[in-house]
Amino acid sequence: MKKICLVLLMFAMLISCDKDSPRNTNPFLPDYSFSVSINKNLPLYADLNSPINPVFIDIQNAGISGIIAMKISDTDYRAWEASCPNQYPAACSRMDIDGINAKCSCENFVYSLFTGVGGGQYTMKPYRVEVQGDIIRIYN
Repeated sequence: MKKICLVLLMFAMLISCDKDSPRNTNPFLPDYSFSVSINKNLPLYADLNSPINPVFIDIQNAGISGIIAMKISDTDYRAWEASCPNQYPAACSRMDIDGINAKCSCENFVYSLFTGVGGGQYTMKPYRVEVQGDIIRIYN
């Protein structure tokens, strides 16, 4: 009887997983739906062709305050919301790129562009990235 209960519990856990469920429940940053395609061959985004060169992407309707994207390896890109994750969007809440980190100018918290972890209670808001040749699609 215990084995059956365990199997049913594990099965229920497996079917309850959903790829599209929120990955980051931050009360300060709303979830806006968007999808942008970035061509790595354009001079503005050429730094995305080599690893560890973060790029600020400021396209209308892309994220809240823009996106910070970085190539980690040939198959791994990371994209983060450029708003400070521990405050409501404001004039000073757009983060600045500082090497391989992002820094909030309001509160001076620093966040890693590898993990999104930093000085505040919440981590950076991650976005999904899909690579299609020279085109990088970033979406929420």
